[in-house]
Amino acid sequence: MTIREATPDDVPAILQLVRDLATYEKEPDAVLATEAHFTTALFPETGTPTTFAHVAEVDGEVVGMAVWYLTFSTWTGVNGIWLEDLYVQPERRGSGLGRDLLATLAATCVERGYQRLEWWVLNWNEPSLGFYKSLGAVPQDEWSVFRMDGDALSSLGAPGT
Repeated sequence: MTIREATPDDVPAILQLVRDLATYEKEPDAVLATEAHFTTALFPETGTPTTFAHVAEVDGEVVGMAVWYLTFSTWTGVNGIWLEDLYVQPERRGSGLGRDLLATLAATCVERGYQRLEWWVLNWNEPSLGFYKSLGAVPQDEWSVFRMDGDALSSLGAPGT
């Protein structure tokens, strides 16, 4: 078992894991991302990446992933990591790969002086909630998550509004 930074060759496997995660989260048709999207975000031809990924590999096969990006806290004055997606294939769960992926991100935070590692979890996902709590993660129940997309985003973002 190995945890490592993703390479461009991992993009097809990462996209498949994202699709598998969407199915697990009961949104199998919600993934619009393509390999080109992931390649551009993770490995841009110019400039700095906006998104990062680590993969879990067993016997040369990518079986898990953590996709993340940097955040900034105005309260602490430093960056943190937002874990966008963590996923390990169901048959590989319980092997320590999920913990190892999170530990890698936590180590990145510690090494770089980041103050936070944060993510969302669906309220119905009891196995994940229990797993995260067992590692010492604390739910932030006092906050409500808001999202704006589609027509509302287009309307608010239209010129002259």
